[in-house]
Amino acid sequence: MRQPAARSYSGRDTGIAIALMLLACALVAATTLIAKMLGSGSGTDALHPLQVSAGRFVFALAALLPLTAWLRPPLSGGNWRNHILRVLFGWAGITCLFAASSVMRLADATAISFLNPIVAMMLSIPLLGERVGPWLWAAAAIAFAGAAILSEPGTDAFQPIALVALTAAFFMGSEAILIKKLADTEPPLRILFINNLIGACLAATAASFVWRMPTPDQWVLLAVLGVTMVTVQAIFIQAMRRGEASFVMPFFYTTLIFAGLYDYLVFDERPTAAGIVGAVLIVAGALTIAWRERIQRRR
Repeated sequence: MRQPAARSYSGRDTGIAIALMLLACALVAATTLIAKMLGSGSGTDALHPLQVSAGRFVFALAALLPLTAWLRPPLSGGNWRNHILRVLFGWAGITCLFAASSVMRLADATAISFLNPIVAMMLSIPLLGERVGPWLWAAAAIAFAGAAILSEPGTDAFQPIALVALTAAFFMGSEAILIKKLADTEPPLRILFINNLIGACLAATAASFVWRMPTPDQWVLLAVLGVTMVTVQAIFIQAMRRGEASFVMPFFYTTLIFAGLYDYLVFDERPTAAGIVGAVLIVAGALTIAWRERIQRRR
C-alpha cells in the first residue's frame, strides 16, 4: 500500500507559520507575566495560585462557549478517562507554573517548565511503548543539568521554588502524553472544549477553599488571562497547519526571550549567569529531542 505523499509547504506559508508561532510565544509569556502580577502582590493584594488558575479556565471556557454553540462539536464517544486525567495534569501543571512565576524570574520559571518535552519522552516508554535511544537520553541529561544549574543548589542563591516549577514540568509532560493519545482519535474543538469545561469546574472548586474577592483590576487581569490562553491555543493550531511541525516548533522556545523582556520591563529583573546557562542547556536538550524526532519521521 502506498503511503500518502508528505504535504509540501510554500515559503509564504512557512513564513506565516513562523510569524504565528512568534506571536503565540509573546502571548504565552504574557500569560505568565499576568499570573506573576496577580500572585506577587504583598499581603492581601496577592491572589492565591489556585484562584489564578481558576480565572484561566473559567474565562477561557466563557470565550469558547460562543464558538462551541455555533459549531456544536459532538461530545459523545469521547475517551472521558483520558480527558479527565489530561485536565488533572494540566490544571496541576499550570497552577504550579503560576505559583513559581509569582516568586521566580519569569524566564527562569519558563525555562524549567520547558523540561516537559523531556518528561513526555520518558513517559512515552511505559505509556506509548516507544523506544528511546542514546541521543534522547543524552538530551534529557543535558536538560536536567540545565535545571540544576538554574536553581543553583548549594548556594545562597538557591531557589526552592524552582522545585515547584520542576513539578509543573512533570505535570505538563504527563499532560502532553494524554493530548497525543486524544489527538489521534478526537477532533481538536472537542478536546479544547472538554478540557476547559472540566478544568473550569475543577479549578473553581479548588479555588473556593482559598477564595477572596479580587479587586476590579484583578478581575480584568483574570479575564485577559483566560481569553489569552484560548487565543494562544488557536494561534498555535494555525501555526502547525501552515508549516512543518518539526521546523516550526523550535521557534516556540523564543518564549524565553519574551519572558525575560517582560520581566525586565515590568519588574526590572535581569537574568543571572546561572539562569542563562541553565536555560540554554534546557532548550538545547529539548531541541535535540525535536531534531531526533524529525529524523525518525523522515526515515
